[in-house]
Amino acid sequence: MAHRWTNKLTRSDVTPEPLFLNRRRVLAGLGLGAGAAAGLGGLALGSMPGAAQAQDALEPNAFDDITSYCNYYEFGTRKDDPAKNAHLLTTEPWSIKIDGMVDKPGDYALGDILSQMTIEERIYRFRCVEAWSMVVPWNGFELADLLNLAGVQAGAKYVAFETVYRPEEMPGTRYRVLDWPYVEGLRLDEAMHPLTMMATGIYGKPIPNQNGAPIRLVVPWKYGFKSIKSIVRITLTDTQPPTSWNKAGPREYGFYSNVNPTVDHPRWSQATERRLGGGLFAKRQPTLMFNGYEEDVAALYDGMDLKANY
Repeated sequence: MAHRWTNKLTRSDVTPEPLFLNRRRVLAGLGLGAGAAAGLGGLALGSMPGAAQAQDALEPNAFDDITSYCNYYEFGTRKDDPAKNAHLLTTEPWSIKIDGMVDKPGDYALGDILSQMTIEERIYRFRCVEAWSMVVPWNGFELADLLNLAGVQAGAKYVAFETVYRPEEMPGTRYRVLDWPYVEGLRLDEAMHPLTMMATGIYGKPIPNQNGAPIRLVVPWKYGFKSIKSIVRITLTDTQPPTSWNKAGPREYGFYSNVNPTVDHPRWSQATERRLGGGLFAKRQPTLMFNGYEEDVAALYDGMDLKANY
């Protein structure tokens, strides 16, 4: 299809799978490079522009980093709470309600969705707002393909998402940290961009519950607020939808949540970041505009005041 993405990152930029599965083997695998990338066969690898020039600065992330440092407040507010508590979530069977301004509204079983999608592996630099970043190989499909399956109607301008809400399985929802269920939204052109992904796996394996099983959103040029997990509803609308963090703190968290080093969060600078896994004394590096995807997504925001639309 014409909108499929082109690879610019390689496996040398991410954790080799054995290291991903066992942090104690990091040193043994640091030699993985071009040879491993050449052995990927027909996998389609999504990428971040300019990554080839930055490869030397990227260090591998271990499985522990990716699966233990998580924001999933439904299971607790500390970074390690989701890994401790998310096993309580039942992920089978799973379906997503797609409604609003679509031609074919209904409840779509996840298995039926996957049978109609082209599953790809994409290597994205993944960044959270606290100025930490990691590189993760996601498996999944373009959100645009799912929206096209449901049929987007003329006049639709936004896509709203909703996370599953099960207080009996989600101990964090006992506390009114946020207004449950968790909700998120994208402008339609952002949602249809080929970088925007519905992830169902990491390294070809199902996503762990704490990382958003069985299906989550990945928008690599935005902060983690747009990475809504365990999605059960998608609604097409002509009105900008509410988002959980914007409702909780509108002065701090805007609708767009773009990575923008020139706009500081009210409580910390966005200008630099550290790679997750390097500790508090890890070397900081400049944060890239739109997380390094500027040449691909900047046109989405032509003419917009990105300080006002943060």
